Amino acid sequence: MSRPAVLVLCVIFLSSIVTADDDSPTAYEILQSYNFPMGLLPKGALGYDLDKDTGKFNAYFNGSCGFSLEGSYQLKYKSTISGYISQNKLTKLSGISVKVLFLWLNIVEVTRNGDDMEFSVGIASAAFPIDNFFECPQCGCGLDCVNGQVRKLKTNPFVSSI
Repeated sequence: MSRPAVLVLCVIFLSSIVTADDDSPTAYEILQSYNFPMGLLPKGALGYDLDKDTGKFNAYFNGSCGFSLEGSYQLKYKSTISGYISQNKLTKLSGISVKVLFLWLNIVEVTRNGDDMEFSVGIASAAFPIDNFFECPQCGCGLDCVNGQVRKLKTNPFVSSI
């Protein structure tokens, strides 16, 4: 095979890879395919890795991210979020933490129970209605970046902490 023919085949092969990447789902669409709302991740996910056999995943951001919700919940996302995903369950999470009183605690599990999202830090958990997570928060300002107001999260009073 001549050099120009090999070059043309390489260009065709590389362009097909680029096209396939353009058609691949986003990290937010992957969340939705496992029955989670896209608002579990802040805006700006650059990409992800997913092993469909094991459910092991990594989501990548340009840097760490922090914001407040409801004035009392402070969240931090590292530049890489990892864990295992299956239908209605995210387990062995790393890279997401929430400030509770004076302590930063890692969110280690998220479970969807019907219309509620339950977040566990290991020794305690809290549930919120799923409609709090239809919109992706934005780094720095959370859910209401347009007019600077912090939107109140709805809570589920029937979930207790240990």
